[in-house]
Amino acid sequence: MSRAAVARGLSVLAVAAATALVAGCTGGAPVGTTSTPGSGGALSSVPGLPDAALEVMNQPQYASGRWAISVADLDTGETLIDLDGDKLAEPGSFVKTYSAGAAWVKWGPEHTVTTPVKQSGEVAGGTLTGDLILVGQGDLTMGGRTKADGTVDFTNLDHNDANPLPGATLTPEDPLTGLDDLAAQVRASGITAVQGDVVVDDRLFSGELQGKPVTPTVINQNLLDVLITPGTAGEPATAALTPAVAPWKLDNQVQTVAAGEKTAITAPKPSPGDPNTLVITGTIAEGDDPSLKVYEFEDTASFARTALIEALGRAGVTVSASPVAANAAGSLPDSAAVAALPAVAELESLPLGEEITYVMKISYNRGAQTLMCRLSADAGEPDCGPENGMGMGVAGESWADAGLDVLGASLIDGSGLEGNYITPANAVQIQSILAARPDAERWRDTMPILGVDGSLAAVQTDSPAAGKVFAKTGTLVGGDDFNGRVRIGTKTLGGVMETEGGRNLAFTIIVNQAFYPAMSGVFEANDDVGAVAAAIQQAY
Repeated sequence: MSRAAVARGLSVLAVAAATALVAGCTGGAPVGTTSTPGSGGALSSVPGLPDAALEVMNQPQYASGRWAISVADLDTGETLIDLDGDKLAEPGSFVKTYSAGAAWVKWGPEHTVTTPVKQSGEVAGGTLTGDLILVGQGDLTMGGRTKADGTVDFTNLDHNDANPLPGATLTPEDPLTGLDDLAAQVRASGITAVQGDVVVDDRLFSGELQGKPVTPTVINQNLLDVLITPGTAGEPATAALTPAVAPWKLDNQVQTVAAGEKTAITAPKPSPGDPNTLVITGTIAEGDDPSLKVYEFEDTASFARTALIEALGRAGVTVSASPVAANAAGSLPDSAAVAALPAVAELESLPLGEEITYVMKISYNRGAQTLMCRLSADAGEPDCGPENGMGMGVAGESWADAGLDVLGASLIDGSGLEGNYITPANAVQIQSILAARPDAERWRDTMPILGVDGSLAAVQTDSPAAGKVFAKTGTLVGGDDFNGRVRIGTKTLGGVMETEGGRNLAFTIIVNQAFYPAMSGVFEANDDVGAVAAAIQQAY
């Protein structure tokens, strides 16, 4: 098995179709817990923990692992359950409560960023002799996921996870909406022609995550979506590219096979003879739902540049420069000079609360790291790459200012890859700090809801606790090649709940090192952690 590290929430649960599994974490036997002699280390009792939760936790697949739980009453501050709550454990994507939460306590949910298009040169008779410069500000959606009511749209299995995971779907919004808005503003300013270039200024910050760029300009999450629809068995499938931006095109080699046969489609790859042609191969069964795959850009600025030039064309603005040329970042004046140029168009982002909703509900790794880079840039450090701590130092300062005991966590990135550690009690303290804010309910609503949406949509759907537990997931999965089984390095669930008795609790539940014979066990582990949370919700 491959062990490329990836952090996911519930979205990792369909990873049976993935070609790479997630690298897990290390863990040990339970420490400081009560066990029954001769029971193989099974927990006989934990003060405050209901028996229904213990039944779940004492299943054989967790026998050599470790559970850690912390639960506190938000109104009284009383600790209700403490099972190794002060011991460090690896949380996976649950780390996003620390990274997104750091932005929340720094700026608040109404904070926005504004992406400008600057004019370099003079306009005469509608012609700009000079350049238009799009200055990236780290807007996560650039108008491409905004619903009619002004809130962010998301699907429970997002397109960011489409390649390893079957079932990802798209939202109906046009991902180029923001660029069309900017282009229309350029036209309204009186510019009808650009005798010069369009340049993307991506210097606000530079970072990476898992070897891929984290940049200030994000169009369609810097992905091209390929939606493959089956036809009649024996015939080619159809495929559509979204957004349809030159010069990228498809070489669709996917065949439709008989209903019930295997659907297996490769991720899009550039053709050896033409890097702008994306090749997709494989099979899709007749009658199956459309299958989504994505191509991830390395040169995100050139993608944004081309998409903006095409948007300008739709708005009635011609550009003399080739729309498919590489972004000429080297032609830019220094950042201060660009900042001093007049803006001919501006796009305001969704409020931070909506951006964080998108990050948390779907466990958007690159989005969480982008928030870290925005914090880092705001603090005067534009390099938020691995050599500069991924911006996590600034996040730590933000949390320390908010009153968090930051020594209860050891973090290396904002998304939740392998190598992050927290104590359950520290995570509960985060929820307590946020619950004391006037925007506490809005923070709560950014998290997935048990049995309702996001990465918890399919967990405990029939439980009476469904709809009453708001929590972030975390998963790290790896292989045990020595024994031919699957190792779940981490399953985490933490957030807040309204209990059956009307109490408001903060909680964190982590299990490290569970073992299953097949990937289907990951579904079971996710539901088990949800079952523990549901048992607590019903007991108090």
